[in-house]
Amino acid sequence: MMERCKWCLSDPIYVKYHDEEWGTPVHEDRKHFEFLLLESAQSGLSWITILRKRENYRKAYDGFNVEKIASYGEDKIESLLNDAGIIRNRRKIESSINNARRFLEVQSEFGSFDRYIWRFVDGHPVVNHYDSISQLPATSGLSDEVGRDLKNRGFRHLGSITLYSHLQATGLIDDHVNGCFRKG
Repeated sequence: MMERCKWCLSDPIYVKYHDEEWGTPVHEDRKHFEFLLLESAQSGLSWITILRKRENYRKAYDGFNVEKIASYGEDKIESLLNDAGIIRNRRKIESSINNARRFLEVQSEFGSFDRYIWRFVDGHPVVNHYDSISQLPATSGLSDEVGRDLKNRGFRHLGSITLYSHLQATGLIDDHVNGCFRKG
């Protein structure tokens, strides 16, 4: 039997996410934006709640098309607030639209969001070596730095904890525990 990080063992959705996505280096801007939007929506909730609603988010947010999301107005906000398939929190929804606009600005400045974010790790994942999930931190100096930079660029609802999750999910940080078959 393959050994996995123990955090994912409680649900088949978690196992699939762990085995196929979490910690895999992402270099596609749409996927980066998807994770930023979902992780921002997760704030204060469990990640499994968001994973279970992920397809609803994909439908409600036009397949995470950042250009479309950046153009959302009050009618679309009201539509999202009435969509029982997603987290109906006005601040989170408004932040997602604001962040889409800021995301486009980063793309314009750096050529891609991917180029922007990977420069924080010189293009190579940070590989941590933990024996237990209890050792995994909630933040790091790296997530603090990225969070400050994004905040200075006008992003909202993306603090250091959320950014650490993003860095883990998109493979900039490899926090698979020692012994996990996905460990880099």
